[in-house]
Amino acid sequence: MKRERALQVVLLVVGLFYSFWGYLLFDDLWHARWLSGHSDVMPMFLSLNTALGICLLVAVKQPARHRSLIAYGAWSSLAHGFTMTIMSAQAAAHGMHRKDSPQDIVIFAVIGVTLLALLPAKQPSPAGAPISAPRLAES
Repeated sequence: MKRERALQVVLLVVGLFYSFWGYLLFDDLWHARWLSGHSDVMPMFLSLNTALGICLLVAVKQPARHRSLIAYGAWSSLAHGFTMTIMSAQAAAHGMHRKDSPQDIVIFAVIGVTLLALLPAKQPSPAGAPISAPRLAES
């Protein structure tokens, strides 16, 4: 029970963290800041993580039902941190320094490892149970 409560707290904090990026996305698009630096990657990155944040907030109530989403949040955070690690190493090899390194790498590594460590156990499916059609929202 403590583990599930810890996961809910982590999902809330990470979900809010990623959802806040929606403000940064809105501000970036509203003022067309991405045009000045020719950086069309940043708004796309912000939109993906904003959507992930909202989904993680939905998962807070019943984490076991959203296991694959939580796993995606963990692995995408680790992949992001790994990519930034490579970028930082390449920048250092060229005598440059990434502006946010190494704290951003550590933040995403901690998010990924924490979500994986608290990932709910896989729910066993009943033996011999037929695969059913997806249940859509009922009115």
